[in-house]
Amino acid sequence: MNEQWQEIGDRVYVRRHESFDMNSGLIVGDDGHCLVLDTRTSHREAADLIEAVRRITAGPWTVVNSHSHYDHYFGNALFRPAEIWGHIRCAEEIERHGEQHRAKVIGRLPERREELEEVTIVPPDHTFTVAASLDIGGRIVHLRHFGLGHTSNDVVVHVPDAGVVFAGDLVEEGAPPAFGDSYPLDWPATTAAMLDEMPEQVFVPGHGAVVDREFVQAQRAELALVAELARRAHVEGLRDVIKLFPYPEDVTSKAIARAFMQLDA
Repeated sequence: MNEQWQEIGDRVYVRRHESFDMNSGLIVGDDGHCLVLDTRTSHREAADLIEAVRRITAGPWTVVNSHSHYDHYFGNALFRPAEIWGHIRCAEEIERHGEQHRAKVIGRLPERREELEEVTIVPPDHTFTVAASLDIGGRIVHLRHFGLGHTSNDVVVHVPDAGVVFAGDLVEEGAPPAFGDSYPLDWPATTAAMLDEMPEQVFVPGHGAVVDREFVQAQRAELALVAELARRAHVEGLRDVIKLFPYPEDVTSKAIARAFMQLDA
């Protein structure tokens, strides 16, 4: 994979990484000040990202974490003392469970133990609940939380003067949506609220290729089908319903488990 910046709007860039097929965003203001979205999985990966940012701008940065999954925030420490923004539940989640996140990923990736043990876990120090607007070198960038979805704390980054929306893992390209910490019954409405408020045609998913509005609408429809089928399965049982889900069995089982957790709460 060619890990170069792709300019997708006026001084708005995405860098797609081989590691987890994960995207970082870069928004550059009039004075070189920039916003960096998502800091990757380790200090080593963050250092690579910083080197790439510095090929575009030498200005100071503000950081945003799209949500509280390790591949989006483990690099935070290398960007300090800059402001790090996130949803309030993102900061709370990282404070409470950051070390568990590290242990879990070391268990999955034992060959990267040394790299992951280097990480200093740093949660966002600037938080919001529904909306915030940042002045990035004279450009206004909006942060929005539309509700429960991929996690409890997904942040959408809207760059209105460039016509770009960074949707984080509310949108997934190249693989099915990840349901491990999700709220499947709410996710369709959360995505619909984003689409209703943001008329843009360019959407950057948390992972995979940049997509258009039609792709996001189609994925919202899939998520709505998952929510409907999960409700049916909760009443009718899985045997006759499970084959109707649009995703592979391992993805479907996680979606059902999370939906049932919501229905049983």
